[in-house]
Amino acid sequence: MDGTDLNDWVGKREERSAVLYSTPAMLLALTLDQDGLDLEDGSPLPELWHWLYFLPMVPTSGLGIDGHPQRGGFLPPIWLERRMWAGGRLQFNLGLHVGEQVHKTSEIVTISQKEGKAGAMVLVTVRHTLLCERGLAIEEEQDIVYLPMPESYAAPRPDPLPDDLEWTKERSVDAVTLFRFSALTFNAHRIHYDLPYATDAEHYPGLVVHGPLQAMLLMESARAHRPGAHPSTYSFRASRPLFDFEACVVAGQPTPDGGLDLFTANGDRNVAMRAHVTWR
Repeated sequence: MDGTDLNDWVGKREERSAVLYSTPAMLLALTLDQDGLDLEDGSPLPELWHWLYFLPMVPTSGLGIDGHPQRGGFLPPIWLERRMWAGGRLQFNLGLHVGEQVHKTSEIVTISQKEGKAGAMVLVTVRHTLLCERGLAIEEEQDIVYLPMPESYAAPRPDPLPDDLEWTKERSVDAVTLFRFSALTFNAHRIHYDLPYATDAEHYPGLVVHGPLQAMLLMESARAHRPGAHPSTYSFRASRPLFDFEACVVAGQPTPDGGLDLFTANGDRNVAMRAHVTWR
């Protein structure tokens, strides 16, 4: 596919509305062992938990071999075999509440083709805006990267955690957790729950921990270490895969702007995801 074909998809929009029912949020709280949260109607919805809503409405017959929706729906039919949610940026203007109705507009804003270390790469950036009855709640950009399928897994070069951390904590990201999170987000990508597919077809050494799950774990860790604070901005970017058989380290340190730098890392303390949060 040439650049002209890809550019035809820039500006494509999709609009949907959803009620932020309590059940998905309660189930995520149980999955994250946070069953003490108040998630009745009218309660604040924790930041990033809007990812439990506006899920892909795709029948099983509309899925590709990898479990993703077949290409050419909202997202362009890019030819590269591997795709992943690589990072994103969010602005929180208003807190959302459980039980309220929200309208979401999604738009493809950029598509860029590059040559990376693994060969051809296509980066698609999608902008989302979420409006509730009180006004504009969230502005978000998501970066989706498409890559060629490698012949074998090659671990990224070492990227150790910083030394001057305020906290570090290990938590489980085992196969059961990954399965429950896949179910809650209606994410059928097989690398998260189908071990033979993950190892044989995509050449990973184990099940892959979702990027959004890591981003949520980091946000929850930040909120736990700054109780009562409300996020203003949040950005995150994955730098290496994290697997179900590894220890997952969640860590953070303060920054001069009053925010926090956040990290997930594997048992060797190599960074898997970096994030940054600022507060209102």
